[in-house]
Amino acid sequence: MDSSEATPDTSSIEPQRSANASMTLLLLFSVFVIATCGLIYELIAGTLASYLLGDSVTQFSTVIGCYLFAMGIGSWLSRYISRQLLLVFVQVEILIGAVGGSSAAVLFLMFEHVESFRVLLYFMVGLIGMLVGIEIPLLLRILKDKLEFKDLVSKIFTFDYIGALFASILFPLWLVPQLGLVKSSFLFGILNVSVALWLLYALHENIPLLRLHRTAAIATVCALTLGLVFSETLVHIAEADSYHGKVIYAESTPYQRIVLTREHDDLRLFLNGNLQFNSRDEYRYHEALVHPALAALASPRRVLIIGGGDGLALREVLKYPSIEHITLVDLDAHMTQLFSTQALLVQLNQGALASERLTLVHQDAFLWVKSNAELAQREAFDAIIVDVPDPATFSIGKLYSLAFFNELHKLLAPNGLVVVQSTSPWVARKTFWCVNNTLEQAGFFTAPYHVYVPSFGEWGYVLAGQQPYVAPRVFPANLRFISREALPAMFAFPLDMARVDTKIQRLDDQILVRYFDAEWGAYASAN
Repeated sequence: MDSSEATPDTSSIEPQRSANASMTLLLLFSVFVIATCGLIYELIAGTLASYLLGDSVTQFSTVIGCYLFAMGIGSWLSRYISRQLLLVFVQVEILIGAVGGSSAAVLFLMFEHVESFRVLLYFMVGLIGMLVGIEIPLLLRILKDKLEFKDLVSKIFTFDYIGALFASILFPLWLVPQLGLVKSSFLFGILNVSVALWLLYALHENIPLLRLHRTAAIATVCALTLGLVFSETLVHIAEADSYHGKVIYAESTPYQRIVLTREHDDLRLFLNGNLQFNSRDEYRYHEALVHPALAALASPRRVLIIGGGDGLALREVLKYPSIEHITLVDLDAHMTQLFSTQALLVQLNQGALASERLTLVHQDAFLWVKSNAELAQREAFDAIIVDVPDPATFSIGKLYSLAFFNELHKLLAPNGLVVVQSTSPWVARKTFWCVNNTLEQAGFFTAPYHVYVPSFGEWGYVLAGQQPYVAPRVFPANLRFISREALPAMFAFPLDMARVDTKIQRLDDQILVRYFDAEWGAYASAN
């Protein structure tokens, strides 16, 4: 027999092996990309929901639950896909990119225009989750003949989990502070569709209707790119519908959405959609926050402000010449930077954040208080001013907890005073008295009071000390609202705001957040 006839022809085998290896590697890398994109969409939805609806724990919990449930549905539905698996995978990638990439913009734009925003939110989260749930089963079936089962499963899930880790690190450290939610959404939509486009060019021999699918992918990438380019315009359109006045500044930080609006001479600050002050009447709020405490102290020297990154409470503290040093602890450096550099805001706080008597600390206040409580015993604070947002979320609620108030004891001088802004005793009566009752449980003598701030209505505060409160006789001369004559009425509560029994705010329960959500939710529904 001729030797040439006995030797098999291997000339076509090696290129085929190389093509299969390239396809396998390409599909495995696509697992990393789609896992990263899928988790980014989930994080964007949870963050956006917490910005717009409040209560970040509830929003993230329900968004994650809905997303995972939808992934399960998608995985189950994948069993009914029996032909053209690679084609269906490409189509799913284009759909996920289109829906996920536009999700943040759609949710922002529709917030003020749909009757039930939550229905739209969970529909989009569910749709994205269902499409993502289809991906992995399809890939397992596409690659089942190219890898041993044990290698296939380990490699698929290794790339999947690495992508999830990458997304979870990238999202808070770079995407939110640098790009914001809408740009991030469009960017990862483009990446998602790019996987499909890559496959359409690399593996065209396996894709029917190649030109049509390429056109669809390219058109989707172009649409998402336009969204990315004009994302700031889209956000401004959405925020113009949500806020009165002209939006003059908007920024998403790792911790919150900061929006400043201007209408005539009124400046308004919103954090995560909630009004923090109106320049027309903020002096009422801040004078009431600071002066009943500081004026009652004999020559206060050291003051701690928790929150108050706008410098407005600090402005009031600096009216006391005896003050030698103020420590201001605010989590968000973007906030203090904005109110230190923007001319209108510096004028409003009278340049307080540039004071030589000030030490700025950008750290979680709960952790800072715990780590500094023992050190402060050598030279404790004469006054502690807690000027943080209302307890709408569990992360803020911990700053109203029994554990936190117990730590303030260690920081406070024997004759010192703590004052805590405590929401509206008229709108949220239980919430207000829960703060008071928790301070009493921590061993403080309390003196609750309230004032009328036109932008907010009746607003409440609680003074607390290690001795009963004695009202001051003299206030600084340059105040616009607080006076000795007005003080007694502030500490008198009419019957519809009078004290009620409540549970105590504890870290493992956070009843205060539930009180707040129920009472303000009922008020919003009625109005």
